[in-house]
Amino acid sequence: MIYHCIRFTLKPGVSEEEKAAGLAQMGEHINAIPAIKARVVGPDFGGEFDYGAVTVLEDIEGYEQYMNHPAHLAMDRAGLPLIDRFVSYDVTDDPDPEIGAKIADVHRRRFRDVPDVAELVAGLGEYSGSAAPRRLGS
Repeated sequence: MIYHCIRFTLKPGVSEEEKAAGLAQMGEHINAIPAIKARVVGPDFGGEFDYGAVTVLEDIEGYEQYMNHPAHLAMDRAGLPLIDRFVSYDVTDDPDPEIGAKIADVHRRRFRDVPDVAELVAGLGEYSGSAAPRRLGS
């Protein structure tokens, strides 16, 4: 299993309506993206971020399907302009010693093939973690 985790803060001035709509759209991914096995979206407690999400995917194939699904790309396009600080990371029990490189490759291909999303990610105030374009050399 791969647990894809994100944490983020919103830009100052994001309206309550924009915030509610974005969080609702994130929550609906479980119904829109078949690769998702479980998902939680909500407030982030115990840290310096406002919100977070954990998406559970069975394997690297499901991870790639999730990252490139039209619903996920639509969320990126609608939500990333609202975000100031963002961190992503992945936790897995996959025994493949190359799983980290395979996860990075999913993101590298995604940013190559979907340049508008790569630009949105690169334009965030602060972004670190498993999918950061600068880390991937994109």
